[in-house]
Amino acid sequence: MFTFSLPTTALFGAGKLNELHNQINTPMGVVHGKKALIVISNGKSTRANGYLDRLENELKQAGVEYVVFDKVAANPTKPVVEEGGRFARENGCDFIVALGGGSVMDASKAIGLMAANGGDLWDYVMFGTGKKQWPQIPGLPIVAITTTAGTGSETDGGAVITNPETNEKTGVFGPGTYPVLAIVDPELMMSVPAKFKAYQGFDALFHSTEGYISANRNEFSKMVAAEAIRNVARNLVTSIREPQNVEAMSCVALGSYLSGIQMAIGSCTSAHPLEHALSAYHEKLPHGAGLIMISKAYYSHFVEQHACDERFVEMAKLMGMEDAGKPEDFITALVKLQEECGVADLKMSDYGIDPSEFPKMVQNARDTLGANFLNDPCQLSDEDCVNIYQKSYK
Repeated sequence: MFTFSLPTTALFGAGKLNELHNQINTPMGVVHGKKALIVISNGKSTRANGYLDRLENELKQAGVEYVVFDKVAANPTKPVVEEGGRFARENGCDFIVALGGGSVMDASKAIGLMAANGGDLWDYVMFGTGKKQWPQIPGLPIVAITTTAGTGSETDGGAVITNPETNEKTGVFGPGTYPVLAIVDPELMMSVPAKFKAYQGFDALFHSTEGYISANRNEFSKMVAAEAIRNVARNLVTSIREPQNVEAMSCVALGSYLSGIQMAIGSCTSAHPLEHALSAYHEKLPHGAGLIMISKAYYSHFVEQHACDERFVEMAKLMGMEDAGKPEDFITALVKLQEECGVADLKMSDYGIDPSEFPKMVQNARDTLGANFLNDPCQLSDEDCVNIYQKSYK
């Protein structure tokens, strides 16, 4: 059984950014409004690569005014999101255009809710110390223009936001958080530095490997996850080694997009909250890097428990190991891919993580996104989680 509803119109393919103006205030368009809030990161790449200029030109062609909010960091935080909501209200913005990676798109969803509802963001958080109040007013409509192939945030309704006061990194949901329009243009992803392209690609891969082994997998999510795994695993190395290879980048982008759909119709497992706890306490740790760090030990645990042997064999074949016949082959394929992408030797210690923190991180993971643990193919104890962290530590 499954429920499928995806309210996001997607423009997929090289050069699709050039079609944005046709989607705004036109009879066939899905975006309407006179003024936009452009949300970008606090880095330089969006401007340096000319993407912001191209976006501004599209909005001008559509006759739309805009203001720019450029304070989003790699792990978007509650104070910045609340500031963005106030900024949108003060400037009378009708919709939001998120131009960037997963952090920018996630921040934009939360900014949209804050612009419409006001108050404290944690009023609308359903986990941990959140007040669990469902927002009364839909967030501002969102156009998600992804410049990375990783999070799938352009097509799902969740936003991951960190509360630095409580060290909680958790999901924010509400009416209107699904983008109304997604533009997935591989041309915007080719300039991403190699290591970040790898971090992002593995994030996309793990959204679907988690979904594939999930106890709550359905036939639709299985189908989508399988194609995501195939596209990412078989093209990520080429997209990194050949930065101008549009075909390879397109395949990874498709895998990322499909992984976003997998999250909307299926589920992730405990790997994501276990990583969220790492980067909640150590905000300089990129999410994808943290997932890579724990992945071998995490998936090996379920292989050793024989939780879903056939699924691991199937995933190994999807990744290109055609002769796979045992669940351990997935671990072999995973490590090989990490080695070829140059990310097999990432160290927690390089980000200031200490093993003494592991017990509190396990508790943090359960408190902030405990529902994901229920999706595991067999249930993890706190001791199991600490062991996964310990085996991952370098």
